[in-house]
Amino acid sequence: MSRESMDRPDSSDHDLEQIVNGSDDDLTTDEADALVDDLAEGAELESEQFDVDHPEEPHEDRDGAVFDQAVFDQEATDAANTETDDRRVTEWISERAGRFRQTAGELRQMLAGEAAAKAAIESLRARTPDTDAGQVTDLTGAAFFDVDNTLVHGASIVLFARGLASRNYFSYGDIMEFAWQQAKFRITGKENADDVAEGRDKALSFIAGRETAELVQLGEEIYDEYIADKIWPGTAALAQRHLDAGQQVWLVTATPVELAQTIAKRLGLTGALGTVAESVDGVFTGRLVGDILHGPGKAHAVRTIAVREGLNLKRCTAYSDSHNDVPMLSLVGTAVAINPDADLREVARVRGWEQYDFRTARKAAKYGMQTAMIVGAAGGAAAVAAKTLRRG
Repeated sequence: MSRESMDRPDSSDHDLEQIVNGSDDDLTTDEADALVDDLAEGAELESEQFDVDHPEEPHEDRDGAVFDQAVFDQEATDAANTETDDRRVTEWISERAGRFRQTAGELRQMLAGEAAAKAAIESLRARTPDTDAGQVTDLTGAAFFDVDNTLVHGASIVLFARGLASRNYFSYGDIMEFAWQQAKFRITGKENADDVAEGRDKALSFIAGRETAELVQLGEEIYDEYIADKIWPGTAALAQRHLDAGQQVWLVTATPVELAQTIAKRLGLTGALGTVAESVDGVFTGRLVGDILHGPGKAHAVRTIAVREGLNLKRCTAYSDSHNDVPMLSLVGTAVAINPDADLREVARVRGWEQYDFRTARKAAKYGMQTAMIVGAAGGAAAVAAKTLRRG
């Protein structure tokens, strides 16, 4: 380097002197950028030679806000951690709430129960004083009775269908098919989804487009013709006992609510909770509200009517023949098994529930007839054998 160049002041030094002296307004943009580069290079060289750390100058965005990379990185980390925590909480809730989430079937039963309770309450409001069922003096106690094979010998809907067949609404072939489906259910204790859907569809196709008043009238006529003499006297006596005690007495059944209310009315009971078919302006649409009232739907209907009527379920009693009604039976303080199926008999035995079987005399007669047939067949076979021996 020549002495002349050494004596000539460096332009960057001159620029720096201008900044120090407050005269940086004379710098052009290119000169300012070059100065910044020189300062950064100088800081880097100093750091390498003397192990001196120079903090990075904060960057500014277009609005003049200072951008701090460390703060930005921390905020990004916090946001990622929060998102992870939120996802973990969501997964935890979803996993553990699965058992509480309602299935479609459970939701339909809940809707069926609410519809049954609503129809029952509307029926109570529509009653006139001279049709009231007894004087209710026990305001918190009540009794709930299943219908089929608990109060009525057989399936009330089959008896109703027989009445309809006699009026040419149904064929007797349809009745036999439906009766067979009911028999399978009674024997196995399990519902076949296809059978249930087929029976429901046939029933709904029958009522679609008909007036609700027509079904009520048919129910009253068919009750007198086919159902009245199928009432179990023992169960009717139990219901009367609750009425005499000043309690409400409700029927709870999968039977159409119009027929169930007719049965309750004829027996002088408070009302009925049954399957509700949708209607608009007094005409059936051919759809159910929810589903056939069954199992958990019955329990929901009982719970709903208890809330509406201010009942204490611990002071209430429920009666049924089927293990499918265990949800309803378990809801009340006193559960009673009437003509129980095998599964309900076992549940009642384990839980200490009271049991009544009004089929005893009928069973004895049936078994006696079967025994006579067997003995007769055996006797006939013996006679044929003796005749054959004599011929031999």
